[in-house]
Amino acid sequence: MKRKGLYMLIALALGGAGAVHAQDNTSSSAPAPTTTPSYDGRWYIAPTVGGYYNDTDRNTNSRQFYYGLGIGRFFSPNFSLDFFFDRTKRDRDTYVNGLTTNGGKWANNNWGVAARYYFGEWTAWRPYLLGGVIGSYHQNSNDNGWDPAVEAGLGVSKTVTDSSDIRIEAGYRYDWDDKTQPNKSGYGDWFLGFSIVSRFGEPAAAPVVAPPPPPPDCSKLDSDGDGVNDCDDKCPNTPAGTIVGPDGCPQKVVIDLRGVNFKFDRPKKGEKDISKSLAEPSKDSIAVLDQAVDTLQRYPQVKVTVAGYTDSVGTDQYNQGLSERRAKIVYDYLLAHGVDASRLEGPIGHGKNDPIDTNDTDAGRARNRRTELQVQQ
Repeated sequence: MKRKGLYMLIALALGGAGAVHAQDNTSSSAPAPTTTPSYDGRWYIAPTVGGYYNDTDRNTNSRQFYYGLGIGRFFSPNFSLDFFFDRTKRDRDTYVNGLTTNGGKWANNNWGVAARYYFGEWTAWRPYLLGGVIGSYHQNSNDNGWDPAVEAGLGVSKTVTDSSDIRIEAGYRYDWDDKTQPNKSGYGDWFLGFSIVSRFGEPAAAPVVAPPPPPPDCSKLDSDGDGVNDCDDKCPNTPAGTIVGPDGCPQKVVIDLRGVNFKFDRPKKGEKDISKSLAEPSKDSIAVLDQAVDTLQRYPQVKVTVAGYTDSVGTDQYNQGLSERRAKIVYDYLLAHGVDASRLEGPIGHGKNDPIDTNDTDAGRARNRRTELQVQQ
C-alpha cells in the first residue's frame, strides 16, 4: 500500500485526538453539567487503521494493512451510522499452482455505509454489532472495476473524553469480485480495525432540570381539620368533629368535677360567689374547677353540658330549682374564665335524680350535691 496515505491517516487520527483533548482542557474550568446526556448527536470523523487476513483464493499475501476514514453520528443512544472510505493493496503471488503469473499489486478502494448497534451505558465499555454495505473498486493487472461487498462484525467502544471515543472491531467482508480471476466469483476476508472517533462542534448543553418544588410546610397544614398540624398528626384523616389528643388521634375526654361539692341548700337564689356555696375547704373545689377550665382550653373542639344535682332532702320542686342554681353558678364560672358560651349547653338541673352515692348518710348526700360537665363525644 502507499505509505504516504497511511502516514496521512495516522496523523489525522492523532491530530483529531489532540484537538479534542485541547478542547476538553479549555472547557475544564467550566462547571460540570448537572446531567449526563444519554448520547451525543454531534457529527464525528473516525480515522481507521487495521489489517486484513486475506481469503486464500485471492492468491496474495495472507495479511495486509488497510487505512480509512469514516464520517458519521449517533442517531440514538444505541445507534450510529458512518459513511466511510478505506483502501488496501495486496501483493499478488508470482506462482499460482506451479504456473507463473504476472504478479503485481491488487488494490481495493472501498466506499460504504456502516451501521452499529451498541449495548450498555453511554460512558461504559460498549459492545456493538456492525453491519455495512460497500461499493468496492478493484485495480490490478487483470481488471479494473466496481463490485458490491458487505461486511458484518463485532466491536467494542469506549468514550474517552466528552468529544472522543475509541473503537476496536473485527469482522468479515465478502467481495463479489468475479472479474479479477474468472474462475472465482468472490472473496471473503477477515479484518481487524482500530478507530479514534473525534466529535466536532460545541457539545450539546445538558438538559436543564428544574429543581423539584419544596415540600409544603407540614407545620402549617391541618389536612383533616382536627386542630393538630400535619407534622404532629399521627392519625391523619380523622372524621370531622372527632375529639383528638395532641397527637391527632381520637381521644375520649372526661372532665371530672368530683370534689366540687356544695353546702347543704346552697347556692341561695341570686348568689353569685361560688366559693361561698362550696363545701369546705372551698379552695379544693376551686382547684378542680380550674383544672376543668384548663382541659376545655386544651381541647377547643370539646362541648359540654353543665348539669346540677341535689341530695334527696327536700321537695322535688325545691330540689329542681336548687340543682339548676348549682349548674348555673358553675356555668357562669366557666364563662368568666374564658370558656366560650358556644361550647356550653345548659345549664340544666336534674334535682335529686341520678344519685352517685347513697342518700342515707351525710357523706353520701354530700357527694350527691354536685355539678357535672358531661362531654358530648
